[in-house]
Amino acid sequence: MDRLDNTVRPYAWGSTTAIPQLLGVAPTGQPQAEMWMGAHPGAPSRTARGTLADVIDADPERELGAAAVAKFGPRLPFLLKILAAGAPLSLQVHPDLEQARQGYADEEARGVPVDAPHRNYKDANHKPELVCALTEFDGLCGFRDPVHAADLLDGLGIDSLKPYVDLLHAHPEEAALREVLTAILGADREEMVHTVAETAAACDRLGGAYAPYAGLAHHYPGDPGVLAALLLNHVRLQPGEALFLGAGIPHAYLSGLGVEIMANSDNVLRCGLTPKHVDIPELLRVVRFEAADPGVLRPEASPDGEELYETPIDEFRLSRYVLPAGGAAHDLTRPTPQILLCTAGTVRAGEHDLTPGQSVFVPAGERAEVSGDGTLFRATVIV
Repeated sequence: MDRLDNTVRPYAWGSTTAIPQLLGVAPTGQPQAEMWMGAHPGAPSRTARGTLADVIDADPERELGAAAVAKFGPRLPFLLKILAAGAPLSLQVHPDLEQARQGYADEEARGVPVDAPHRNYKDANHKPELVCALTEFDGLCGFRDPVHAADLLDGLGIDSLKPYVDLLHAHPEEAALREVLTAILGADREEMVHTVAETAAACDRLGGAYAPYAGLAHHYPGDPGVLAALLLNHVRLQPGEALFLGAGIPHAYLSGLGVEIMANSDNVLRCGLTPKHVDIPELLRVVRFEAADPGVLRPEASPDGEELYETPIDEFRLSRYVLPAGGAAHDLTRPTPQILLCTAGTVRAGEHDLTPGQSVFVPAGERAEVSGDGTLFRATVIV
């Protein structure tokens, strides 16, 4: 197996302290948002044999296994991250596989440069994702029931929000959510700045269920995404709990440290809380306008000590082992590629001693025995 040397991405919303604290190193004073583990071309992990992307390209079947190559092609189909949100991320959705293929083909045919700021589809893949909390972790996930969303908006006591309240009461669920989101994103920008300022002041004053939205308004003053966020469920994960985010589900991470895994894609359609491009017609085509419980996941334990986070996705499979001191070694050998990530304590993986934030890549079929006193996340695929 290969020890990985991973890139930390300095996005502006990143915490300045969470990843350094996990790694046991001094903060740089700059945001450190995501540490990437995988073969994504934007920042492939490095190994003693070269970048992980180069290692896989040299012999895909040896590294990934014949079954994984047959199912997903000659590339690692997932990207594993440590994510540290010090400020809210943009409100966003991801397309399903067919939408991604259509959108990518359309933009290619129209000659939209892949690095253009208004480009929606960087590739032809979907981007389901799973985030597992390492600390208390706040996020927004999925639409509230329209009646509950109407009550939340009405409770602010702001006249300019009354039309949204009326729409949420007047229509069936899908139409109500679609009409209100469309109205919010299409509203006059100057008027919206005033409404968002009023909303921020009311959320500050009322606190409680409104507190997370007050924080959004302070980070993104005047952004209509603040009002869109009020349509969504607020969820607070405890360490070890997770969220699965499928296609079309509007979401945003607000704060906290977590392990995130996703299909290997960069396709994001933004709804707000961002200075970046918001393509309203394409966004409305992709969003699933249905109310849903956020669906907090807790791992299912098996007799061998593996705790699995069940999802309906084959491109990734995430589980963890909480290893006790002096416990028996676990044989994690699989016919599929794996990344093993230590997040607490010390774990022995093959010949490598891993401390928090350190990881290894295990080629398909290579023996992988682990032991120690710590927590180990295991990322692989289903074939």
